[in-house]
Amino acid sequence: MSEDVSGSVGFADIEAAMERLDDPTVVKRTPVERSTSLESMTGAEEVHLKLEQLQWTGSFKTRGAYNKIRTCLEAGDVSRVVAASAGNHAQGVALAATKLDVDSTIVMPRNAPQTKVDATRGYGATVELVGKDFQEAMRYAQDEVSGPETEFVHAYDDPAIVAGQGTLGVEMAEDVPDIDTVVVPIGGGGLISGIATAFAELSPETRIVGVQATGAATVPESLDKGVPVTLEDVDTIADGIATGGISELTLSIIREHVDEVVTVTNGEIADAVLLLMERAKQVVEGAGAASVAAIRSDALDVTGERVMPLLCGGNLDMTMLRAVLIHALTRRSQLLRLRVHIDDRPGKMAEISGVIADHGANIQNVRHDRALEDLDVGEAYLVFQVETTGAGHAANIVDSIADHGYDVEVVNRASSGPRS
Repeated sequence: MSEDVSGSVGFADIEAAMERLDDPTVVKRTPVERSTSLESMTGAEEVHLKLEQLQWTGSFKTRGAYNKIRTCLEAGDVSRVVAASAGNHAQGVALAATKLDVDSTIVMPRNAPQTKVDATRGYGATVELVGKDFQEAMRYAQDEVSGPETEFVHAYDDPAIVAGQGTLGVEMAEDVPDIDTVVVPIGGGGLISGIATAFAELSPETRIVGVQATGAATVPESLDKGVPVTLEDVDTIADGIATGGISELTLSIIREHVDEVVTVTNGEIADAVLLLMERAKQVVEGAGAASVAAIRSDALDVTGERVMPLLCGGNLDMTMLRAVLIHALTRRSQLLRLRVHIDDRPGKMAEISGVIADHGANIQNVRHDRALEDLDVGEAYLVFQVETTGAGHAANIVDSIADHGYDVEVVNRASSGPRS
């Protein structure tokens, strides 16, 4: 890594932020746990999960927000702050403002998870729901800033925010000295900018890797063009990194101190969320799981390395959790939808249900489809949704139904075809 030439945020700024954040009721030191499961899956020598999702408010965002507001109070009178956020920054600003006896107004997009809206209000903020995405909420929030005692708290485009997030980088460098690779999710880039600045000072030989969701990836193109790129639309289940843009500040630091940026798909993120629940016993939102998705993907090789994926947020909305579980279980063939071609006569449903039951599988629901063009008079499809233990169990069920003389197709798996 090269020396810092940006001049925007230095290690001294992070040290000053650490002094301001020296209060465990505002920011606590989060633990690190080793995952032997991920080591065997990735070929890494050691995988150390930094569990920042256990932070107050469920994410790292309080670090930057508190440092920003404290900095403003030190510089002059501030009685109110305004911010825009999809959820995690909202909660961080709300908690920080309440701790510092400052009013806060948070503008959130209308599709923000209700759990994050409720939590933000619970931390003491006034919440306004505006716009279809983060960018619209941002424009509205910036127009809300008026008066000499009102300050806008940007989610990432602010040196004080970056320095506050950099305190997490100091922790990570101290948690596992001589770590080979650190993997950090990227939304607007404030988090990785702070962490990379800290590692440039404390462990410059460590490889810093950023990860974005494929449907919200702004950094690769921004690096190619040399200017921040903003997306009109984002498509990711990881709402915490769905900013759709970065800034000149964060791009300059990423260019200087980040070694590599990779992208991961929604499917890879969903699998990582479920894996962390099953193997690490950690509930992590999509943005927080992106780092684990990256080390499991073909995009990033960590073979033989000591690697630290950052789990940066744990505010997983229950509706999103359901969607993630359905997706992941379908990919594993643990949730199977079967379409069976039958002569529409009494007893057929009972017969096929019996075949499935003989394999110890649970039928969630079943329906008849009769109004289809490809069916002749007296024919129908039975569509079963079945819970299985995995791919082998699913294959045995399909084979047994076919052995009983029925054409059967798995209709929730792209590679499936009819069996008879």
